[in-house]
Amino acid sequence: MSETTETSPDNDRGPVPPAEVVLISGASRGLGLAIATDAAERGVNVAAFARTVSAEMKELADDHPGRVHLGAVDITDTTATQAFVREVESRFGVVDALVNNAAIGQDSLHVHTSQERIAEILETNLTAPLLLARLVVRRMLGRGVRGRILNVTSICGQRGFPGLVAYSAAKGGMDAATRSLARELGGRVLVNAVAPGFFASEMSAVLGSTQLDAIRRRTPSGQMTTPADVLPVVRMLLWEQTNINGETVVVDGGGSI
Repeated sequence: MSETTETSPDNDRGPVPPAEVVLISGASRGLGLAIATDAAERGVNVAAFARTVSAEMKELADDHPGRVHLGAVDITDTTATQAFVREVESRFGVVDALVNNAAIGQDSLHVHTSQERIAEILETNLTAPLLLARLVVRRMLGRGVRGRILNVTSICGQRGFPGLVAYSAAKGGMDAATRSLARELGGRVLVNAVAPGFFASEMSAVLGSTQLDAIRRRTPSGQMTTPADVLPVVRMLLWEQTNINGETVVVDGGGSI
């Protein structure tokens, strides 16, 4: 079938329906796994991939036979991601929701970060997600499907943090791309982002206990972010009738106020 970007004007009107086939990158653990689990429990068809299929992903597929399709795919491998999307379509039909969650972190001051590492961070956290979004949107529009895209960014894209310069640049770029893509697609696809605060389990390896304690103290809620805190926003943006489009929703307990 030809992948055009032409759609009927009638299909561009009215609310975007809830997602039925969700593609989730970076689903091996943490927030990505939580989103995949929540979607499967809702009865949604889930296509989840990561560089390595974790035991938790396999358990999820076993718990929901026929509803979860897994892939060991590096998001920076364009050929592999394209092949995985075709696999998903042959099993579930056209993907009508994408959750761009795959990312790698940073744990060095900018002056000590190698050129190769900066390039890797930008490719994984910005370039590859943009290419995946382009692939999915092309296939949505080519088949007249209206859908949703959710980019998982970070408060680092909106505030400055030492040791996270390249990471912050990539996440800030995804926030900007979210706004521009929403405008470009004109409501045919709802494009939003969620920007979590620091996940203690993931950031503890980068930030020392003193820094983590300081973040807690200056956060009005007094708590670090957890996947459970983010899931209500994800549910709203993927499955509820909403006119939210082109927005980045921050979930950090008020730490970025």
